[in-house]
Amino acid sequence: MTTEATLWDQEEHFWTQGAQSARNMTAKNAVFVFPYPAGILQGDSLWREADVAQRWRSVVMSDRFLSQQGNVAALAYRVSAERGDLPVYDALCTSTYVKDDDTWLRLSHQQTPSE
Repeated sequence: MTTEATLWDQEEHFWTQGAQSARNMTAKNAVFVFPYPAGILQGDSLWREADVAQRWRSVVMSDRFLSQQGNVAALAYRVSAERGDLPVYDALCTSTYVKDDDTWLRLSHQQTPSE
């Protein structure tokens, strides 16, 4: 699998596989930025927050962009996600990954709701 395919696959798993999977693929001291009320999260607070801990039923990522410099890669995309009986969630997202040995770990993630 190419680096690009690996990163996009990992990004989709963050949305669909739940908190434990996300925790296993996240760098220590990662920083996530979510819409209000969650805000900026780091450390253990990442895994207590409902926005991170819950799985999404379906996720469609479009307008995908990848930028890579050595062991750092940034993804940018538009997401449309569904969970339970809630309205579809549309957002612009970025995630930054760092390669630690042979493993890509998420170092940051940010979501901006789009309308």
